[in-house]
Amino acid sequence: MYRHLNGRLSSGSRRVHVLMITTPGRRTGRPRSTCVRYLDSPDGLVVWGTGSGSSNDPDWFRNLRAARRAEVQLRSRHLRVRPRELLGAERDAMWNDVIVAQAPEVARYARQAGRTIPVAILRPDDAERENPRA
Repeated sequence: MYRHLNGRLSSGSRRVHVLMITTPGRRTGRPRSTCVRYLDSPDGLVVWGTGSGSSNDPDWFRNLRAARRAEVQLRSRHLRVRPRELLGAERDAMWNDVIVAQAPEVARYARQAGRTIPVAILRPDDAERENPRA
């Protein structure tokens, strides 16, 4: 539905921004797509894996962690990106200063999950700035 409607009905709120990310499956190598919430930052697109409060990291994030590149659809734009998982103090700063500051409701999922929520930055791939598949 996201692909067909170019993300126009991706969330129930104007302040919640959703993108579709496609990564190779870490075991099969087959493309796997899912819609996830994101925030813009000066470093790139910030995504996080709450898994709606699950005690395990979501599969899409585990696939992202294993991927060297991914494709992102932002409404009608298609971008190739390089994901980088943030760790330690860098992850904590992004979680507290950007994610929880702009979307405080996600902290509830972290409490429910009882685990450190993984965070990643998606940066446009310099070799392929924008995929022309609009």
